[in-house]
Amino acid sequence: MSGEQHTYRVIVRGIWDGLTAEARERLRAEAAEHGLTSMRFTEEGTLSYEPSPLKHFSMRYVVVSDAADGEEMAGAIAEDRAESTLRGLGYAFTRLKSTVTDLDTMKINLKPASRR
Repeated sequence: MSGEQHTYRVIVRGIWDGLTAEARERLRAEAAEHGLTSMRFTEEGTLSYEPSPLKHFSMRYVVVSDAADGEEMAGAIAEDRAESTLRGLGYAFTRLKSTVTDLDTMKINLKPASRR
């Protein structure tokens, strides 16, 4: 095995579940920091959600791992990071699900330069 590394973009989605009154208050108070403008793929992850209704959330991650482990492993790594982060913040959630894109195998369709 060459141990080739691939870079993955992973979106982990979930549902807030059993949030305490304090957690709801904090999420609503910080909602402006977690809107559309905060959606970036980072190693530590970025959290985004709508404050009303306070139901769904997503976290975006960049995961670098062995290509041989594939997208499934990248998704598992990102979900694990999401769980740790959310638990560390005291947020209750359920039904984490990830969508993975392998940036190293993505096809980029470049439009041919127009001729004048």
